Amino acid sequence: MTLVLALLIGVIAGLRAMTAPAAVAWAAYLGWFDVSQTRLSFMGNPWTAWIFTIVAVGELISDQLPGTPSRKVPIQFATRIVSGALSGAVIGAADGLLVMGAIAGIIGAVIGTYGGAAARARLATSFGRDLPAALVEDVVAVVGALLIVAAVS
Repeated sequence: MTLVLALLIGVIAGLRAMTAPAAVAWAAYLGWFDVSQTRLSFMGNPWTAWIFTIVAVGELISDQLPGTPSRKVPIQFATRIVSGALSGAVIGAADGLLVMGAIAGIIGAVIGTYGGAAARARLATSFGRDLPAALVEDVVAVVGALLIVAAVS
């Protein structure tokens, strides 16, 4: 089950790159799962949780702007891969599966990046504009991340 959750948090990273690490950082800080004895112990620090949260809120705002680049351009895509790897590794580390969690997170991030882009494009077409589709995607990412980290605990 741990690797499925790592894959799913990777999907969230594919939708919103900073939402996934913010969620796992808060979960680690709140003691929902223990990473204190791993190389990822910094994720349980309150500063880490706050920094990722601030960046995640900034991402949610900037995503609504018309000049925001596609999630599939190299820098955006790479950020989602790294975010998925980190978030998946944190979930995996709680059960001693750090490397496998990272791999599952990467796979999830690829799925979330391409699947999220396709789903958002279809939603935008059905709404006749992008903003409602972006807001739906925001809700899916935030609620999904919360449900995933709650399932880990």
